[in-house]
Amino acid sequence: MSRLHYTAIDLFCGAGGLTVGLKKAGFRVLAGVERNPVAAETYKLNNRKSRLYEDDIRELCPWQIMTDLGLKVGSLDLLAGCPPCQGFSSHRTRNKTAAIEDDRNDLIFEFVRFIEIMLPKTVMLENVPALAKDWRIDELKERLEDLGYHIDGKFAQVKNAADYGVPQRRKRLLVKASRFGTIADAKTTVRRKTVIDAISGLRPPGESGDALHDFPTSRSLKVQTIISLVPKNGGSRMDIPKRYWLDCHIRRPDSYRDVYGRMAWQDVAPTITGGCTNPSKGRFIHPEEDRAITLREAALLQTFPPNYKFSLSGGKDAAALMIGNALPPEFIRRQAAQFKAHLRGVDA
Repeated sequence: MSRLHYTAIDLFCGAGGLTVGLKKAGFRVLAGVERNPVAAETYKLNNRKSRLYEDDIRELCPWQIMTDLGLKVGSLDLLAGCPPCQGFSSHRTRNKTAAIEDDRNDLIFEFVRFIEIMLPKTVMLENVPALAKDWRIDELKERLEDLGYHIDGKFAQVKNAADYGVPQRRKRLLVKASRFGTIADAKTTVRRKTVIDAISGLRPPGESGDALHDFPTSRSLKVQTIISLVPKNGGSRMDIPKRYWLDCHIRRPDSYRDVYGRMAWQDVAPTITGGCTNPSKGRFIHPEEDRAITLREAALLQTFPPNYKFSLSGGKDAAALMIGNALPPEFIRRQAAQFKAHLRGVDA
């Protein structure tokens, strides 16, 4: 008989995007681990039934967590997480001597440390595509195989979230493994969701009563003029007269063509980053209105629920970074549904 809920732990949980996706797929997320205070505050606001460990994962004992949660070795259904990825570069190779030294790169082995002690039934690791070219991914595969995990076909699969119900181009690396066989791939969507699907129904900023949508902005007259001149619905800064260009764009006219660009209603959004509310950081101008997208619009493009709470205790930039760093819940939900189906098969 299949169970109603399967258990999971979310390492490096951030604001909770992965947890939201897991819960929507039917997992009971027992706990999360997050050391950033603003992200931890956000996680607690939305996931009160999940225990949160506000610690550096390197200082946590998996045995103690298992005791706290009433788990035995091998009983956890899914251990999932996204180790911080800012330390990886697309120029990194599998040559250890070529890798840039960054302490965050080795946090992937903290993930492995938890696997080795807990021996969860399944494992999901998500990260940036550049990790696929780093020597650490080979070591991760080898250590999982040594523990008896089955590795699906191509171990590190790079997927575009836009193919899984997320109105945003976002390529991510996905690792999945099970002690009991192969986990099927999630099916791609027939019709991509677009910007108009995600944010067209919102009230004007400043009138919504939602602090995330109403957060005030201030732009210089020059920048506001540039924004107003960019053609509606997908226009680019390349389309405006050169006399309005910023000096840096004049010096390097072919660089960063997406900055000060508008999103297009009938297309997916660009990758939502930590600079998602700043038009100088990418194609983050609203399709029609002469402004950058709001924090709430960015969160919706990430597929967070409309009522998801984000702490503003660190200010707008900290909230934008938190949203941009999050895993899109809908992308995770579709992947996690395959994990749940797999686990049901194991139970049967």
